[in-house]
Amino acid sequence: MDAFMLIDNHNRKINYLRLAVTDRCNLRCNYCMPSEGINFSKNDKLFTIDELTRLSKIMVEMGVDKIRLTGGEPFVRKDLMVLLRQLTTLDGLQDISITTNATLIGPYIDELKELGIKNINVSLDAINRETFERITRRDQYDTVHNNLIRLITEGFNVRINFIALEHQNIQDILPILELMKHYPVSVRFLEEMPFNGGSKKFNTIAWDYKRILEHIQSEYPEIEQLESPKTSTSINYKIKGHAGTFGLIPSFTRTFCGSCNRLRISATGDVITCLYGKPKMNLRTLMRNENAEENVKKEILRAVGSRAKTGFEAQEKHTGVFDSSMTSIGG
Repeated sequence: MDAFMLIDNHNRKINYLRLAVTDRCNLRCNYCMPSEGINFSKNDKLFTIDELTRLSKIMVEMGVDKIRLTGGEPFVRKDLMVLLRQLTTLDGLQDISITTNATLIGPYIDELKELGIKNINVSLDAINRETFERITRRDQYDTVHNNLIRLITEGFNVRINFIALEHQNIQDILPILELMKHYPVSVRFLEEMPFNGGSKKFNTIAWDYKRILEHIQSEYPEIEQLESPKTSTSINYKIKGHAGTFGLIPSFTRTFCGSCNRLRISATGDVITCLYGKPKMNLRTLMRNENAEENVKKEILRAVGSRAKTGFEAQEKHTGVFDSSMTSIGG
């Protein structure tokens, strides 16, 4: 098979797909979605596992060599392992990773290991039980904590994603670094983003990546910046004496847009070329009709050929408040 490369209109190579397998989640994090009354998609609007498998195959043929499964919470789908087993057979796919809240992953850890799926990002915005329960509005602290430690000790490549939320979890930033210092884990601190189901609107944030770094340096002055790949969204650091590392992800400040190599497809088939932009098109009907492969490839090329250069440019075309939530746009 000839190597195919997806190149966007700014000459960026797209080789990374974030594929949402569901928009449902078993937590109700207050910065992500309302406590109730959220309209999840009906099942017939979601891709089936077979469709997700076929779509992944098409994307790999188009040059994607890294797929991250997101949601909602991916493990809410009972048949997720069927998709993962299929993905491991795709020629040319070098990296399969999962972003999860680690509430439901426990029963699957052994098989993930057998399949060689070792890259797991755990969304965890608190290390203190009360903070965790207040943010997630659920009582899952012990399960998450146990699964996290199990993933780490069983040799998975674990990254913790911690969104810095003013007045909510800032007091957990230093304790989570302290707790993780003995483990080879990367704790990444993300800026808050406006994708909260319309629950609040903001144009600026108090805790941007520079302020998070200053806060960490006040406790740990011996910090060394690490080399990161060009396409990395995080600026990475090592604290002297720590087994792990930490990173800052300027998700609101958006300093990394220039080297963006990713494409998102939502669980209902929306193609999203930038988190801050509107979906470019929907693939669901195409996937369910004749000549699916040919038509999907054509539409993907069209979407990639008209990407905004940055998240700010994409946002300018976006009128009004962001009423989408992270759970519907795939994290």
